[in-house]
Amino acid sequence: MGEEAEGGKNGVVLSVKEEYEKLEKVGEGAYGKVYRARERATGKIVALKKTRLHEDQEGVPPTTLREVSILRMLSRDPHVVRLMDVKQGQNKQGNTVLYLVFEFMDMDLKKYIRSFRQTADNLPPMTVKSLMYQLCKGVSFCHGHGILHRDLKPHNLLMDRKTMMLKIADLGLARAFTLPIKKYTHEILTLWYRAPEVLLGATHYSTAVDMWSVGCIFAELATKQALFPGDSELQQLLHIFRLLGTPNEEVWPGVSNLPNWHEYPQWTPQSLSSSVTNLDKDGLDLLAQMLQHDPSKRICAKKAMEHPYFDDLDKANL
Repeated sequence: MGEEAEGGKNGVVLSVKEEYEKLEKVGEGAYGKVYRARERATGKIVALKKTRLHEDQEGVPPTTLREVSILRMLSRDPHVVRLMDVKQGQNKQGNTVLYLVFEFMDMDLKKYIRSFRQTADNLPPMTVKSLMYQLCKGVSFCHGHGILHRDLKPHNLLMDRKTMMLKIADLGLARAFTLPIKKYTHEILTLWYRAPEVLLGATHYSTAVDMWSVGCIFAELATKQALFPGDSELQQLLHIFRLLGTPNEEVWPGVSNLPNWHEYPQWTPQSLSSSVTNLDKDGLDLLAQMLQHDPSKRICAKKAMEHPYFDDLDKANL
């Protein structure tokens, strides 16, 4: 089928089809399809992410190659899903297709949280703590290399249920493939983890956008429910303001100059413990520092790892 790939043994170029057997489609995102596949040579199960490049491009654009090399470099961190290989091919229309070969993990945080929803049980407090620490560690590693994720959510956090190891996935793709191929109607782009500055139309944003998402995920691990489940950008903001108070120039200098700012209903901040049960005093303090309206006041990932909330965690195994 002309799905030729670089590489192969002794100079023989194997196609993606020859090297990998697709077992089943496991997902479809804005950037392409994901398959569970078997590497024919080793029998190893991998995740094959097929990403189509923009129609008008001959070959792989340098920006994409740069992203892929960043992904490779970030893969060295144990809390980032490992990119094992990259293959280039062509689809029937003759367009360039990139196959990113990742380690396969069968569980994500969304499924894991959902498995507790079926029961009366909450996630064990030490499990929440361990997953949060690993998340902060992975995010800190990415931010340390100047990479923002921009779309952290439980679905993008993969885990190994045996070892309880957490890994960040779908990293950097947001920048490499700036135009989603199409908006999938069945897959509503979730706004639940999106920072207020992004919702308010800020064009320059920082690592703080990821820390907001980390805070939303933290609350969800504690309660098994999304903290701000809005179904439109306006709704999303109102959810946030209702709990954390409507921001103003005093708490967030410059907020009223953001493109999407309007006069919003005035709410006073509620205590986080009213919405987020099952977190102790330290946990609530850390959460409050992640969910600051003003991005410049939000705690960074590295500082978060040093928070007293994590003091009683055995970090040696992580």
